[in-house]
Amino acid sequence: MAAAVASSGGRKRKCEELSAPELGQLHEDPWFLMLSDQQEEEEPRPPCPAVAFDAAEKTWAQCRAAPGPVPVAAAGGLVLYRAPETGALTVANPLSGVSRALPPPPPAATDALYAVAMYGSPYRVVLILGELPHLSMAVFDSSKNAWEDAVPLSRKTEASPADTRAPHDDDDIDEDMDGDGDGAVYYLSKSGDVMVSSTQRSASRQYSSAVTCRSDGGEAVAYFLSHSGAVVACDLARRVFAELPRILPVHFEYSIDVVACGGRAYVVVLSEYLDTASLRLWEFSDGAWRHVAAMPPAMSHALYGKKADVNCVGHGGRVMVCVSSGDASANGCFMCDVGSNAWEELPRCAGGDGEAMDFVAAFSFEPRMEAAV
Repeated sequence: MAAAVASSGGRKRKCEELSAPELGQLHEDPWFLMLSDQQEEEEPRPPCPAVAFDAAEKTWAQCRAAPGPVPVAAAGGLVLYRAPETGALTVANPLSGVSRALPPPPPAATDALYAVAMYGSPYRVVLILGELPHLSMAVFDSSKNAWEDAVPLSRKTEASPADTRAPHDDDDIDEDMDGDGDGAVYYLSKSGDVMVSSTQRSASRQYSSAVTCRSDGGEAVAYFLSHSGAVVACDLARRVFAELPRILPVHFEYSIDVVACGGRAYVVVLSEYLDTASLRLWEFSDGAWRHVAAMPPAMSHALYGKKADVNCVGHGGRVMVCVSSGDASANGCFMCDVGSNAWEELPRCAGGDGEAMDFVAAFSFEPRMEAAV
């Protein structure tokens, strides 16, 4: 890690010599705050430097000590942490180490937490509450240092499009995809047995979402997974949501996550078929899922039979895919350039004991010392 720290310091010296436009270009290359399987356990532990991947230098670097056990969202140069015991929220700049505790949400926001979104500058934190189809949201506006009152969310109607970043006809949305609830989906196997399908989220991504915004910061749409694995698109301005059609049949076993990059939302799916594994990126457009990128077969085949899980995050034109499995040989992190469909595996990061660290998830942020909490 000493080399990574030195690299980080060199980056800071270069920043001091750059003009404002050049600094803006430098910020286009994100850092990815990495989460290990030990961090997922959410057990109390002394503060320690966090590990980040510098996408520009393609090296590992250290961040300041995390103010909370597990991050739940990120926007710009900031990361949002949530205390699982109390639900208290803290915003931090991982580069400078500066942090602040957010005031508690309004008393009316008492429903169970479903998803967390963070976007914009000044930033906003959005809590999606309740259970499908009865959802509400509470918004914290950092420019006002206050929470807005919790408001109910409505299912998408023909007159109120919910997913501006994934344009399609309103009639193409199956609003009853999961019935009137959001629990498990039941189906019959070929043998006639009643089977149940539900999504198991890792602790690090339990409340995660992906947010797309217009270039001016408006028209924010949050995408997250339902408990049964359907993708939900929530228009935060119009306060409406819709459930998108499934990519694969409900009886398939696969790993899925949703990401946002380049102002668009994508779904990453790891599945197995005909004695091999495939990892693909899909975009919902014109009423149907469209395949946009795929890991080379030689790389994805190594995941076959490993019962691997994928947790993903996007930034700019990149998507990072963290693969974790009970089989250590399948663990790894990969970077995809969506436009060119170029894939590369990240170098392994050595921990304090010299052993390679396994990462299960990541959050992207812009490495900006000046980002204010």
